[in-house]
Amino acid sequence: MSKVSSVETFILTVPREVPYLGPLGAGERVNSRGYLVRKGNGTLYPTVDRSLVVRLTTEDGAVGWGETYGICAPRAVCEIVHDLLAPELIGREPEDVERVWDDLYGLMRVRGCFGGFHVDAIAALDIALWDLRARARQVPLWQLLGTRQRERIPGYVSGLPTATLEGKVAMAREFHAAGHDALKVHAVVSHDGIVEEMRALRDALGPGPQLMVDLHWKFDGAQALALAEQLAPCALTFIEAPLKPEDVAGLIELGQRSPIAIAAGEEWHTEYEARLRLAGGTLSYIQPEMGHTGITQFMRIARLAQAHGVQIAPHATIGGGLFMAASLHAASVVAPLWRHEWQHSIFSRSLEMLDTDMAYRDGYYQLPSGPGLGATPGPRFWEHAEAVD
Repeated sequence: MSKVSSVETFILTVPREVPYLGPLGAGERVNSRGYLVRKGNGTLYPTVDRSLVVRLTTEDGAVGWGETYGICAPRAVCEIVHDLLAPELIGREPEDVERVWDDLYGLMRVRGCFGGFHVDAIAALDIALWDLRARARQVPLWQLLGTRQRERIPGYVSGLPTATLEGKVAMAREFHAAGHDALKVHAVVSHDGIVEEMRALRDALGPGPQLMVDLHWKFDGAQALALAEQLAPCALTFIEAPLKPEDVAGLIELGQRSPIAIAAGEEWHTEYEARLRLAGGTLSYIQPEMGHTGITQFMRIARLAQAHGVQIAPHATIGGGLFMAASLHAASVVAPLWRHEWQHSIFSRSLEMLDTDMAYRDGYYQLPSGPGLGATPGPRFWEHAEAVD
């Protein structure tokens, strides 16, 4: 294959009326840079949908697209791409994509850059390299990743972004009536109380639908265990991200003691992070996020999960749809897939940015069918994209 000759970055920013996860709660405000701090977990969230997109071009003019997180300080990721990574990527061949990932990761390893913006930037480039490889062969990306296990990707509803418990119950009933049988609540905006919300939802929906709750790293081990015991009568499928990401030992111990299965992993970037947590043997679900992992690490993490007998439930978040397309390709070939998260308040907006046949219908994702990712920026993307040198 022809070698990479140029690397470009674009910040995609799409306004929204209601902030991600739901309206502002009591004591929450938008700061001077357009962020709010969710009181539920003390974390910054943007008031817009934003991601970082890369375009790689090869010497023969072929183009590959990638995308990563850009919701906070996206220019930091752009600077990492241009100042640190692009000079080492230009001149490399897309066929060497896994070795390229290892080489780019190693550039900052001794400085403690095991994740964060540095590895997010690598993820975007990695997706674009895989896109180039598949487009060169004129095949959809999944054909380079393994044997297809399923034609459609089962999903689950993520988020009930309304301000009140009554509104959330009403929204959940609407989803259930439309045929959705698995729903997840975001506890960072559970202003009426997590246990109260989950009890109300179970009472409203009955025993049939699967219910989950994302705890957004809010608790320590004792608090999370006490909460799990309170939630046990609600018959949840899992509790997600219960502890601070740094508490590896605590996560493993919680998995041993919790009456509800534990899910984790959306913040992991690499197989190294996954290996530490899977080694404990107590996680039931892991949730790799393509925007953090890129394809190379997503697949390595998936192989680790399969070896440990753990179900894979890929995460989905704010993005323009390119890393979502990559996630669906990867999800189609991994054997222990449970379901893929469906962020309904984001996915439909992402589709408006792209030329693609990717879709979500009747509880299932339709995999993009074109070559490579099967998705490229469309006219609306360029209305919201800013090139950054």
